[in-house]
Amino acid sequence: MSTLPCSIVWNPDMSPFSIFGFEIRYYSICWIIGLLAGYYIMKYLYKTQKKEDSLFEPLFMYCFFGILIGARLGHCLFYEPEYYLNNILEIVLPMKQTADGWKFIGYQGLASHGGTIGLFTALWLYCRNTKLKFAWVLDNIAITTPVVAGMIRLGNFMNSEILGRATDGPLGIIFTKVDNIARHPAQLYEAVAYFIFFIGGWLLYKKFPQKVGTLFYFGYCLATIFTFRFFVEFVKEVQVDFEQGMALNMGQWLSIPFIIIGVGSMIYSNRKKAE
Repeated sequence: MSTLPCSIVWNPDMSPFSIFGFEIRYYSICWIIGLLAGYYIMKYLYKTQKKEDSLFEPLFMYCFFGILIGARLGHCLFYEPEYYLNNILEIVLPMKQTADGWKFIGYQGLASHGGTIGLFTALWLYCRNTKLKFAWVLDNIAITTPVVAGMIRLGNFMNSEILGRATDGPLGIIFTKVDNIARHPAQLYEAVAYFIFFIGGWLLYKKFPQKVGTLFYFGYCLATIFTFRFFVEFVKEVQVDFEQGMALNMGQWLSIPFIIIGVGSMIYSNRKKAE
């Protein structure tokens, strides 16, 4: 099953360049590109929906910290609670305690489900301070979110992480930084799917702009992303030991509530006019 002739060998440099001695990794670059894309798409939405610039300006920081804090806490508490509850400083610091002392490693371990919860919390605080309708903000964020999610998964691909299971198929990729086995490029499956979901959501928005504020786009985003996430988990490797032998892994169990909320929001939107 390993070293198939048709398999792609993947062994990129983790860091294309450095600034003042700090390595800048592709993962960070993908995050930045995703956030910038989200920023400009949201700015366009605010402008075309005739919202004041003063209402838009603080949104980026709310989203950035909400996603980062939520994703970090989600990984630590959902996937490795025993370790991180005994090493609490490593939750908040981009460092790890080793036999040679503290080592800078960045934030290795970010969970999309936690990031989603963090984003919801940050948007609630944002709406509370700006007096904007929560449903209106959720719908606009939902139109933008798949682009950011897609770029994050490209970053995972560049990092050779969140690996797929071994495969004999023509799409197998050998992540040589990990092992010599041809695997499903699960990160690319997700990235491509999320970009497609963005295009679909954008086309829907152009056709039905009046649905913004009804939770339709919020529901569409959750239902599409987490339904795909549920099924792609079947071709992913187990991420943590306690998932061994589980019929559904942690990512799938965490996806189910989001799918239900998403479908429910779309049904609800058909009975509600935009606020």
